[in-house]
Amino acid sequence: MLEDLEDVIPDEVAGVPVDRTVTVDGFKLLCEDGSWLLVRPSGTEPKLRVYAEASTESRVQAVLDAGRELVAPLV
Repeated sequence: MLEDLEDVIPDEVAGVPVDRTVTVDGFKLLCEDGSWLLVRPSGTEPKLRVYAEASTESRVQAVLDAGRELVAPLV
């Protein structure tokens, strides 16, 4: 599942450009505004987990929504 994500890594997350991508324990997209999106496999279930951090609750929600949209075709 996660290997398929490598082919669709976006250049932006919820309208903010991705500054860099870290591929340790999944894919972590670090955005120019300091927010990030992490997609990684669950260690206990056949699922992908989506995590986000940002400076505001509304930005966190936007990043999570973008993450869910990104992985939806993979599950």
